[in-house]
Amino acid sequence: SHTKYTKPAGKLGLLRALLTQNVFKPTQTYELQCMGIVLGDAFVQELGMEWVTDEDEHGTDPTVRLPGTSIIIYPLTMISKRVERGETVDVFDLFNGVADQIEQLKRKTK
Repeated sequence: SHTKYTKPAGKLGLLRALLTQNVFKPTQTYELQCMGIVLGDAFVQELGMEWVTDEDEHGTDPTVRLPGTSIIIYPLTMISKRVERGETVDVFDLFNGVADQIEQLKRKTK
């Protein structure tokens, strides 16, 4: 499945390099969330998703939605929450896993 998504490979490669070298510490939430924005852009590019603002009582969050559906993902915290828990993040696995889920949901909503 690794060859399936090729276009955002550059963005994911950059994120992987930053993560492998532990450039940002688990406490650097802002920087880790910025990496999430790059991840979100990869979903937008690859899966035709769109950036939307999600509002709740805590404020607003940039999220990525599949147009015309209620399928929403939160890329900003996808990387940060894992790093904060001390997990090793493989962005390619992360991306492919989420992309597969979205492809399945796409087929169901048709």
